[in-house]
Amino acid sequence: MASYTLSFIPLTVSNPRIFVSRANGSPSSSSSQIPLTSLFGKKLLVTQPPRRCFVPKHRCLTSASTVFSVPTAQPENGSSDKLPKWSARAIKSLAMGELEARKLKYPTTGTEAILMGILVEGTSTAAKYLRGNGVTLFKVRDETINLLGKSDMYFFSPEHPPLTEPARKVIDWAIDEKKKAGVDGELTTAYLLLGIWSQKDSAGRQILETLGFNEDKAKEVAKSMNEDVDLSFKKQGQ
Repeated sequence: MASYTLSFIPLTVSNPRIFVSRANGSPSSSSSQIPLTSLFGKKLLVTQPPRRCFVPKHRCLTSASTVFSVPTAQPENGSSDKLPKWSARAIKSLAMGELEARKLKYPTTGTEAILMGILVEGTSTAAKYLRGNGVTLFKVRDETINLLGKSDMYFFSPEHPPLTEPARKVIDWAIDEKKKAGVDGELTTAYLLLGIWSQKDSAGRQILETLGFNEDKAKEVAKSMNEDVDLSFKKQGQ
């Protein structure tokens, strides 16, 4: 005795005309009935479910921008007028330092985070000097965790972790030293690196010392404090 297996096959109706009927014969839009013929010659009635209107989502190109404000704390010496202009690399290093603090879920941005930011930016003279002397991002990150510990996994860092007191002093030191130098040009990442080194009790200084950075290397960095590559297209074209 032969047995037959009925399988449900999705039907695609290309004809826009559909036969719709109610029990009383009046037209309806709730369900549609399409007459088909079976293999055995009998008429089948396939009921099509109510149509659903799908509203296509329009793709919207959204541009996101991150605004980072360089701290403008009062330098130790001099007035606030004629503050030095920050280089693009120095600004990016500060922004990346803030991001590194958020990655580690720290509530504040410390000197260790600024140090990591310099290495994340990676193209400055200071960053290249650090890498050339064995101070890499991964080593600094590991030393940071060893020194400060891991944050609680359920803690969420603020969108802009505020600077710690030593980190603010790094900014003040960099601005003050640039003003005292009396040379034209931008405030480079080398000022930030030496600013970290100037804070003897800070986490950034301790990490640098652990990784072999010393006074002699700080003096070498000081020689190239104003020698970072200028990113201005106008000056490059001259």
